[in-house]
Amino acid sequence: MNANPRKASLNDHLFQAGVRELSRTFDVRTSDLYAQDFDPVLSDRDLGELAGSTGNIGDLASHAHARGLLTDEVREEQAKLAAGELLVLQFPPWWYGPPAILKGWIDRVFLAGFAFGDLDPELGVPRRYGDGGLAGRSALIIVTAGEDERTLSSRGVSGDLDTLLLPLTHGALWYTGIASFPLHVVYDADTLSSEDGDREADRLRARLAGIPQEPTRLFRRLRDGDYSRTRSLREDLLPGRTDLGIHVVPPSEQAQNAVGNSPRAKP
Repeated sequence: MNANPRKASLNDHLFQAGVRELSRTFDVRTSDLYAQDFDPVLSDRDLGELAGSTGNIGDLASHAHARGLLTDEVREEQAKLAAGELLVLQFPPWWYGPPAILKGWIDRVFLAGFAFGDLDPELGVPRRYGDGGLAGRSALIIVTAGEDERTLSSRGVSGDLDTLLLPLTHGALWYTGIASFPLHVVYDADTLSSEDGDREADRLRARLAGIPQEPTRLFRRLRDGDYSRTRSLREDLLPGRTDLGIHVVPPSEQAQNAVGNSPRAKP
């Protein structure tokens, strides 16, 4: 998926190169949100005949999904997600997050009843954070950042990208069961020459060619009991730490918590 408005840009160059590489091995279905003129605004238009009803718009959109009332463009995006095992999201981080069109895509597509919302029948806990409606899928996030690697580091003035994008990787993807690979970052994207762009396209192609063998980065799953009762991490786990890294499974625990995510269909 591409979330950049400019054709003949670095993002478009990488998008086309990535699609060609993945198509060598996999069945690829693409979304170019700006080219599709995708409307990012969740509104009454998403509710069909329920538009005049009172209540929470998210709940109403979920009911609209269950009754087959969603718009064609949302149903098409949901069908792509349902059919695939790897989601590739490519975008420039604007104001330290994804462009609004991508956030709106999530708002309209990741609906309760499709991406999350049911209970684990054995544990009686919501199937969220590693066990949602899209569980078993994985995601690669490609970002073209205008700043350099030091600026976007743990001590950089802009903050590190893993933390900046946690609302996406953890709050949206992992919430619905999608495990993310480590970020693929193009730094200094605004100043790259055409030759640099070609090198970045080669680097991306190499990354995508090896992605079936890569492990995903695992966050803690809600169902495993690490957030007992309060949804706050248990006091006996990493005591004294309050950074966002506490929600990532330590390497020593990853083997016993591994989630199978062999890619089949992309981006």
